Amino acid sequence: MKPVVIAIAITGSVPRKKDNPAVPITPAEQIESTRQAYEVGATLVHIHVRNDDETPSSDPERFAAVQAGIAERCPGMIVQFSTGGRGRDPSQRSSALHLRPDMASLSTGSVNFPTIVYENHTSLVEDMAGKMKDLGIRPEIEIFDLSHLHAARRLADKGLMDEQPHIQFVMGVQNALPAEERLLDILLKEAKHLFPTCTWTAAGIGRHQAKVMDWALARSADAVRTGLEDNIRITKDRLAVSNAELVEHAVLAVERHGHRAATPDEARMLLACRPIAAAQSM
Repeated sequence: MKPVVIAIAITGSVPRKKDNPAVPITPAEQIESTRQAYEVGATLVHIHVRNDDETPSSDPERFAAVQAGIAERCPGMIVQFSTGGRGRDPSQRSSALHLRPDMASLSTGSVNFPTIVYENHTSLVEDMAGKMKDLGIRPEIEIFDLSHLHAARRLADKGLMDEQPHIQFVMGVQNALPAEERLLDILLKEAKHLFPTCTWTAAGIGRHQAKVMDWALARSADAVRTGLEDNIRITKDRLAVSNAELVEHAVLAVERHGHRAATPDEARMLLACRPIAAAQSM
């Protein structure tokens, strides 16, 4: 059976405990939530950190604490830092990259969000891409619009990333890409045209999470993404009790499509990340 990486986006920058008490805020909560998700099948964790008042943070010390705890309690798990811009000063979005996580998110263009413009100026994107390359960090290219694929192609043409990026299509954000199956086909065809050897996944936001996951799995995606960052519910009427519960549903979806959850070693091989031994020696 094809191994599929299960990525868990544990926290994000938007949901608060008033929305779902299971959202992990402190480093200790994030480490424990990740451990639970790892034990039921997640092999990649996407990390945002928060201040004590739950607002988004860029504090490298908090990133370092979460990274160290995950390394200790989730052997081999791929650690991916967010460089996302919601609620963060642009100059601080790459402030934790010196910690050399396995991966980091990289949005390659600007897009409208429900209440803000998510701004990713070309100079900022190129600066972050260059830092990731210099530090040996694998980028996950976040695609909120078709043009963002071509922006990624320009990064590769400038030597700021390689020819095998990991690409994530983000669908269902209000004012951005709708969660429409036909659009995933268009995006995937263009991604494979621009980067024939890329790996890919798709993230459905909110109520779109499960169906986007199914669309991706039906098209042999290399990974799926779940987690309280994107979706705080199991059903319309019931909140998820943990990130682990969302991972359990993802594992069932993967198996329903005739695949299986990747091991940490397999996940690292699939996404061209450092082998476990190399990561642990850093």
